Amino acid sequence: MISYKKSIIKLQKSKIKIGNEIINSLDSLNRVSASNIFCGVDNPASNNAAFDGFAISSKDTKDLNKKNKRLFKILGTTAAGDKPFKKKVKRFQTIEIMTGGVIPKAFDTIIPIEQIIFYPNKKKPKFILIDKKLDKYQHIRFKGSDYKKKDLVIKKGTVLQSNHILALKTLGIEKVKVKKILNILFYSTGNEITDKKNIPEWKVRNSNNHYIKSLRTNFLFNFEYGGILKDYDEVNFKKKIKKIINSKIDIIITSGAVSAGKFDYIPKIIKKFKLSDHFKGVAIRPGKPILFAKFRSKNKAIFGLPGNPISSAACFRFFVYPYLQEILSIEKEHPIKAILKNKFVKKINFTRFIKGKLSTTSNGKMNITLLPGQESFRIKSFTKSNAWAVLPSGKSRFKKGEIIDCFLVNQLNKNLLLNCLIML
Repeated sequence: MISYKKSIIKLQKSKIKIGNEIINSLDSLNRVSASNIFCGVDNPASNNAAFDGFAISSKDTKDLNKKNKRLFKILGTTAAGDKPFKKKVKRFQTIEIMTGGVIPKAFDTIIPIEQIIFYPNKKKPKFILIDKKLDKYQHIRFKGSDYKKKDLVIKKGTVLQSNHILALKTLGIEKVKVKKILNILFYSTGNEITDKKNIPEWKVRNSNNHYIKSLRTNFLFNFEYGGILKDYDEVNFKKKIKKIINSKIDIIITSGAVSAGKFDYIPKIIKKFKLSDHFKGVAIRPGKPILFAKFRSKNKAIFGLPGNPISSAACFRFFVYPYLQEILSIEKEHPIKAILKNKFVKKINFTRFIKGKLSTTSNGKMNITLLPGQESFRIKSFTKSNAWAVLPSGKSRFKKGEIIDCFLVNQLNKNLLLNCLIML
């Protein structure tokens, strides 16, 4: 049995390789950028109006005041989407301009419509009256002030979200290079596991496959369900592995049959294959029996998760997910720092993953409450949780008020954090 820290180091050194592909930017939601994405145009593409109003030359106003007013002749109107105004402009002339309209070179400032004095009247104006000096560059969106050509738009390793798609389409970036989607094959194990709805008390409903499948969008993988492997199914499982390692599947995940019981055959079968790296058993709770192996000369890996639903969920979150991050070159996930609201005692040499409830106070402090019912068979506390608290090895007692590391239950994008929190 190895420490959690050492197991993560092993995973980092044993990542499988995955290729890239070019896709339409509109289809890039939750895909990982495989290269830096640069802007091909200036944005805005030209100097344009930030407000509805009138465009003038500020030089024409340098001597104006309440006693020295001036009428500016209206030459016409231009709006967003109109071709640039081409008429020759003389001194003391203006054009009406709508938000987004291209500003002619003769003008360098905008007077908002709310400040305009029309002459002879508002209904049929021919002029506007200006009675003060105006500064240059008022209410102007300058060419390239948002993005300049060749500016970096999106970094390599970014999980593309809706805000990124907005930027890509605005900037005319139609194609993006992304990491290919990982293919994961999942097996449940055990005679007690069933997919039937109505079951006797000695059977267990199959849930781990549905839980992991539900994560496929946030965690960026295709999910294939292989079915239920029965007890004494060693020969069949070995045949399946031989076939899988020559298929399109990237990662195999099993739940159950990885501990030390009579029917826990998966570790024994895996050892029969040539492996480049391997561990079985990690000093964690829940999930101690977890297994990982990478097949030598084959770009494939396998995780053997415990069968208990909570143990399986914890192991996916803290082993499979970091492994996916490494493969996809996603920026390392940093923990959420939160104030512990209740004390906890654990074994000193074990890392504990604790079901908890993150919340914020009115002054913005982040709190974590460790929920009752931490046994790995208890679903109720997991249902009420929105985060895992991670209590590291090397320490047994954790006091109220300490700062500890927390991770969202299953969300990739930390921008979604607010959806998980309750204001107190």
